[in-house]
Amino acid sequence: REGDARMRDALKAQDCLSTVIELDPKGKSARRIGSMIDFLAVEPDNAALIAAMTRPEIRIVSLTVTEGGYFIDAATGAFDPTHPEILADAANPHRTAFGAIIAALKAPRAAGFQPFTVMSCDNLPGNGHVTQDAVVGLARLSDPALADWIKANVAFPNGMVDRITPATGPRERAMAASFGLAEDPVPVTCEPFRQWVLEDNFPSGRPAFEQVGVTLTPHVHAFEMMKIRILNGGHATIAYPGGLMDIEYVHEAMAHPLILGLLNKVETEEIIPYIAPVPDTDLGDYFRLIVERFSNPEVADTERRLCLDGSNRQPKFIVPSIRDALAAGGSVEGLALVSALWCRYCAGTTESGATIAPNDPHWTELTERAQAARHRPEAWLDLQAVYGELGRNPSFGKTFSGQLQQIWSRGVHATLENYLSASR
Repeated sequence: REGDARMRDALKAQDCLSTVIELDPKGKSARRIGSMIDFLAVEPDNAALIAAMTRPEIRIVSLTVTEGGYFIDAATGAFDPTHPEILADAANPHRTAFGAIIAALKAPRAAGFQPFTVMSCDNLPGNGHVTQDAVVGLARLSDPALADWIKANVAFPNGMVDRITPATGPRERAMAASFGLAEDPVPVTCEPFRQWVLEDNFPSGRPAFEQVGVTLTPHVHAFEMMKIRILNGGHATIAYPGGLMDIEYVHEAMAHPLILGLLNKVETEEIIPYIAPVPDTDLGDYFRLIVERFSNPEVADTERRLCLDGSNRQPKFIVPSIRDALAAGGSVEGLALVSALWCRYCAGTTESGATIAPNDPHWTELTERAQAARHRPEAWLDLQAVYGELGRNPSFGKTFSGQLQQIWSRGVHATLENYLSASR
């Protein structure tokens, strides 16, 4: 895309080679990666992209288009065929990633050979199913027969990928230079931990993923829920109190006893109890590993990055836990507090009075709603794309309103202290 032009130009200038730096507190290490071979610009008709995907040797097309890129209706949790971008693609095909995939799938259908596998790598529950819904749903708007063929013949394996990778900036480029790689303007830094879980559903063939540590299992959904609820939900939990208290780095937020206390209490009382068992995994041990990962000072992940794009992340990482806890008759005091802290953050200033630069694609609307919610909380809960029916739940609404009022009247520090001092 146009926003990726600088990265594209930088990588192509160095033959698409890139550097990955592993930020282990026991000692950093770097290696050069040569698996990327080209960049294709997004174009109105995406002809070059479609041509690349129709090459006969292509067996897998993978996607990482962010959680908000799948055109999901928050109210129903299903693909939204009425979204303006989808309607535009149906009228003038190939504008979206899914439209390009549909165009590329026409060749194997016409020739009668096995189509490529479509593999999503985004943080979405059932990401394979979600991708299938988007591709089939879009195809059905213009060619129902093709949609039926895709649904019957194309594989969409579910998968879960987990590794914290901070944004690249001057610090990361200086780190690359310290390894003698000063010519690389776009290095990637990452934590030592990595996990990739996949359904073994690749009819056209696949690399020997299992030989390099990939977990191949039919129970991806269990690993996925664990990761999305505990890790991504944990990130959302510590993001906004840290952002409001002008804390720059995630490991610094984890060193704050109130923020760490919030994370521990919300996870153990309101998130983990509603997660289904995961094969060969102890959820308590997994959460302790998450705390260790968040606390790694070498990663230097920022609170601002965790606060980014809450309008897409909250409905996927926090709202489902609220729904499950309410359905089970459990407490949502902590999760309502997390949601209220997000609302307070979107009001646009930290507790010190510093202005928060726009940090969401819908920042203007969110700021207006957050400021109105100071006196009328339903202005925030009316965010249909985030809360859906939950926004009209009287129990959650009352709890959210109380937490938001307390944040505005007493401040983040006192609100966290009050939450942590209260018994369940």
